[in-house]
Amino acid sequence: MRSMDTFKKLGVSLDLALEAHELLRGATKQEVPGVKEDKESFDFASVTTVTILDAQGEQLMGKPQGTYITIEAPRIRFEGKEIMDDLSELLANKLESLIKIGPQGTILVIGLGNWNATPDALGPNVVNSTMATRHLYTYAPEAVGEGLRPVCALAPGVLGITGIETAEIIKGVVDRVKPDYIIAVDALAAANISRISTTIQIADTGISPGSGLGNKRIGINQESMGVPVIAIGVPTVVHASVIINEALAKLNELWSNNMLMATCAQNINPDLTQQLSGTMFQAFEGNLVVTPKEIDDLILNVGKIIAAGITQAAHPGINKENYHRYMQ
Repeated sequence: MRSMDTFKKLGVSLDLALEAHELLRGATKQEVPGVKEDKESFDFASVTTVTILDAQGEQLMGKPQGTYITIEAPRIRFEGKEIMDDLSELLANKLESLIKIGPQGTILVIGLGNWNATPDALGPNVVNSTMATRHLYTYAPEAVGEGLRPVCALAPGVLGITGIETAEIIKGVVDRVKPDYIIAVDALAAANISRISTTIQIADTGISPGSGLGNKRIGINQESMGVPVIAIGVPTVVHASVIINEALAKLNELWSNNMLMATCAQNINPDLTQQLSGTMFQAFEGNLVVTPKEIDDLILNVGKIIAAGITQAAHPGINKENYHRYMQ
């Protein structure tokens, strides 16, 4: 019951390129035309790089051409602080592979999301821990050490708070600051419960805020901003309809081996999931998302890991051995 068509019927967008690729490949692990996948393994994480090579791959994946790097680290949920150094270094290395910038190039870090809603507050949390240095070059040049770059950070809020499209705010800052790169951080929606807060996606294609929840806003990408945009996202919620679909799939699997229940199993399909979701979540217009009860701690831990990774990638003189001295 896990297929691209299933999620389309449920009205669920797949934020993670890895999940879209898995669904397209299916149980047979067939190759997807126009898409390449590479895998790496570490003691503390696994890395999957999905590259969409052409228009055919773009159409099949439902995502723009580019590179999508996914770091999966299940231990974040229980040992976030213990593996923070290793994960932040890995994240920094992957960011550096995508960012082509000179030693004095300016980087603008954007923390997308609503700081009043914990599952959506990842971006603002990252901004809070990001080492901003751009102002020092003007007001305290003597404080600028070797190996640093001009970095500035902004949490622009959301349309419901500011009344202004997030992309419009960012574009205004970009026109004034003229950064060489933008790194945008946002919370995502997962299609698999196990990936909540344990998966970090890096993409060189930019981002569409709120797309995973069906609230598509103006995209933040090179086309709209005029400069390259690297997107970093972490799933913090999962659609309740996805959970129902997974539960029904398990029932289908169990009942298929039972002669008495085999007929019932045949009636379990995406249409049933959609019908149940619409009935059960009628008060929420048929759409409900779920997040873990410990999301507060998860957001803080993952936010610090991402901020540390960005800091190391942005400043050549900072690494996992010394970044603790610079972190806020």
